[in-house]
Amino acid sequence: MVNKKAKGLGRGIDAIFGDIDTEVRSDDTVQDLPITEIRANPYQPRQTFDDAALEDLARSIKETGVFQPIIVRKSVNGYELIAGERRTRASKLAGKTTIPAIVREFDEQAMMEVAVLENLQRENLTPIEEAQAYDMLIKKLNLTQAQVSQRLGKSRPYIANYLRLLSLPNQVKQLLSEGKLSMGQARTLLSLKDKRKILPMAKRTVDEGLTVRQLEKLIADINAGGKKPAKKPAHKQSPYLKASENQLVDHFGTKVSIAQTQKGKGHIEINFTDTEELNRILSLLDVNID
Repeated sequence: MVNKKAKGLGRGIDAIFGDIDTEVRSDDTVQDLPITEIRANPYQPRQTFDDAALEDLARSIKETGVFQPIIVRKSVNGYELIAGERRTRASKLAGKTTIPAIVREFDEQAMMEVAVLENLQRENLTPIEEAQAYDMLIKKLNLTQAQVSQRLGKSRPYIANYLRLLSLPNQVKQLLSEGKLSMGQARTLLSLKDKRKILPMAKRTVDEGLTVRQLEKLIADINAGGKKPAKKPAHKQSPYLKASENQLVDHFGTKVSIAQTQKGKGHIEINFTDTEELNRILSLLDVNID
């Protein structure tokens, strides 16, 4: 094995979780480890890898080698990968038998945090993989949605909207993962009152190439029982109320209506389709029901 010193290669996931030691330091010892002795991280959220991108990386590695070492931990039999799965896979494709690595001590919790957070920050996960990553952080680390959003620098509605995708039927999740459905289309499908209709409507969306707006209209009609909702008297909404309404729609991830009478009184209406969505909205409002 060849030992060498790693060059400073910038900050890693510890920029988010300061207690996780993934930063490559100038005094780190890098070892050329046999690739056959390195096993994948069991908490890796990415299920699929871009073959073309891996081939490109493999060609680069053939020509110039691996510049940034992977990070592993010693196990009973060989090593377990902490960070650098794409580099490891590409090195195998390039025909490499060894790969530069830094050996660190990690417990199970740290392994999971690094695997999830490295991918969230550096990889283009599918919407379902991203949702599963947030779900894992919440369940395995006992974090709240608010804590996850704070640590990742994302809004709570953003996290909540991704988590909602996990309630989709498996076949619909697959369509979303394959890019046949967009995030907007998937979120719209969740507004169907009859959840049994989600899969047929998802297939129709793909087959007919429906836009989000077209899908919204179809689902509104289905939820209304095939009857067009009665038209309300035309009421001119002020730009301020309209802007406020749009912001609330983005925040809650569902339809929101704001109405105000000429006397100044008004009301805000937040739509939900089931108890699960109601609980999500209550969580965003910081309302706890005992």
